[in-house]
Amino acid sequence: MERTDAAKLAVLESCYSKILDTVESDMTRDRQGLIKTPERAAKAMLHFTKGYQQTLEEVVNGAIFDEDHDEMVIVKDIDFFSLCEHHVVPFMGKAHIGYLPSGKVLGLSKIARIVEMYSCRLQVQERLTKEIASAMTQVIRPAGVGVVLEATHMCMVMRGVQKTNSKTVTSSMLGVFKEDPRSREEFLKLIYT
Repeated sequence: MERTDAAKLAVLESCYSKILDTVESDMTRDRQGLIKTPERAAKAMLHFTKGYQQTLEEVVNGAIFDEDHDEMVIVKDIDFFSLCEHHVVPFMGKAHIGYLPSGKVLGLSKIARIVEMYSCRLQVQERLTKEIASAMTQVIRPAGVGVVLEATHMCMVMRGVQKTNSKTVTSSMLGVFKEDPRSREEFLKLIYT
């Protein structure tokens, strides 16, 4: 049975209250900054994971257009943030997406919305990269798709090895981007210029 947003908020708020009580057992809950923290954190978590409530069809919303364009289309530097499913801490960065149309193009803002939908879930960067590429393929059936994500993971910055300048780069190449080295090279060159 699907929980309503109100029910989800109530459960999350209760969980965050327990977390705060556990982290600092002698913490005074009447401290002004903490009084509504469980409620605020619950609302934030629902926002951070709103991608679970969206479908690809809703996000694209019919913005697929017949177009006789057979050269590469690239949208780069799409900001995104997500939550690492291993530690439930943020990772954030830039997405670069390119495709070779095959009779259809996608409204440019919809590419960013696809990134947002999949990133607003508990994720690992490798899966996120593949999901975006697969979604682009599903929606417009291009000759090829390339997706590159560059991200900083707070699980590496704030804890563990604490490497503040580290970046993780992942890619997913489908169709001609995988099969043809020249297409892949052109895509990679264009996203880094």
